[in-house]
Amino acid sequence: MGSPEITTTSFPSFPKPLITIDASVSLFLHTLFKPIFPIFLLLLLEYSADFRFSFPVSLSLFLASPSFSSLFIPFILSHLLDLALIGLIKLTFRRTRPHYNPNMSPAVRADNFSFPSGHASRVMFLATLFHLIFQNHGGLISDFILRWVKFQPGFFYLAYGFGLF
Repeated sequence: MGSPEITTTSFPSFPKPLITIDASVSLFLHTLFKPIFPIFLLLLLEYSADFRFSFPVSLSLFLASPSFSSLFIPFILSHLLDLALIGLIKLTFRRTRPHYNPNMSPAVRADNFSFPSGHASRVMFLATLFHLIFQNHGGLISDFILRWVKFQPGFFYLAYGFGLF
């Protein structure tokens, strides 16, 4: 009883030169950044952007704070829309995952396709959402951060250095 063999095929309409360029750029980026960042940091980033982590956190924040529940409903629905769209696009393009990255697979093996990146789409979604929230409620967020930082010794100078105040 061996391990199940997983076979994936590329979408036939992609021309071979495009697939070759994609594979070479992916390998170049992998070899460029692998020696710079420690593995634990890469795994931490991978897990933090995983849907199986971010969705339960979002749902628990929705249930834990009734005063902000009206803000979290679009947030949760956006998570589900992101999952559906990324899944549909992955099934359409069927770009297989690179084989040279076997150690980074604990969080991403929900499927065998890597385009588009669900992690990247969630990070862009959260960055856009926080930017829009900060634009509309910047004073409220700055007050919250300032109160939190005052209780954490040493964080005030770090936050001040990043221009949060």
